[in-house]
Amino acid sequence: MKVRKAVIPVAGLGTRFLPATKAIPKEMLTIVDRPTIQYIVEEVVASGIEQIIFVTSEGKSAIENHFDYNFQLDSVLREKKKVVLGEELNMISNLIDIVSVRQKKPLGLGHAIWTARHVVGDEPFMVLLGDDLVLSKQPCARQMLNLFDDVGESIIAVQRVAPEQTHQYGIVEGEKNGRERTYKVTRLVEKPAPGTTDSDMAIIGRYILMPEIFDLLSRTTPGHGGEIQLTDALLALSKKREMFAYEFEGTRYDAGDKLGYLKAIIAYGLRHTELGEPFKEYLKETLADL
Repeated sequence: MKVRKAVIPVAGLGTRFLPATKAIPKEMLTIVDRPTIQYIVEEVVASGIEQIIFVTSEGKSAIENHFDYNFQLDSVLREKKKVVLGEELNMISNLIDIVSVRQKKPLGLGHAIWTARHVVGDEPFMVLLGDDLVLSKQPCARQMLNLFDDVGESIIAVQRVAPEQTHQYGIVEGEKNGRERTYKVTRLVEKPAPGTTDSDMAIIGRYILMPEIFDLLSRTTPGHGGEIQLTDALLALSKKREMFAYEFEGTRYDAGDKLGYLKAIIAYGLRHTELGEPFKEYLKETLADL
């Protein structure tokens, strides 16, 4: 089956970024000239996905508003002859079909994905976390969809991390299977204690999941912090049918982390068509003065 829908959970409180995220959703923090969430949506669109399901919570209306049409603002821009800017804003509101569902209680990523079950239905779907950016020649989502066309099973995006960092991530253990950068999943563990795994393949915020995950999530008992862990349901799914880990090509930035956010600003700023060169010169001058 074709993957047509993408679930993007944006219900989190953004506590790692307080006080900046007290009144502003973390997904709306700007990287150069657009909010973080827009980069995620543009990746989805460029990868051929047809519909996005935002999993939201109270106080997240700014995200939905950003992708909606604003008649008043459009009228003002037209009156002021700011045609190019108006066209860009209209492009944003017409990027893709968007549906929103509410996660009424903060019960974790697994629960957030489960709340989208009625919109997703009985078909494979993609999950992208709203603060994980991947800078790559070919969109990370498109790379995974290409692999799905081959294997037709669930896929988890992974990246290599230092052994001393594995306890900060969900970790995948897997076997090579003849496909480039691809491993058959044999075990998953959420934030393993040091010395309990030899794998350095960390799960990042991109998944393609089979619809059976919803039933497994409904039967997953709360884990760390009283939350329903997606990793627990993924482990159960991997025992029912094949699952693959894919070491994507590109650089991932955790824009929900302060240092990762700064790194993303520099990476995307240097590649900006108008600001890239002057920004590069400014960085050189600034570093020279340190």
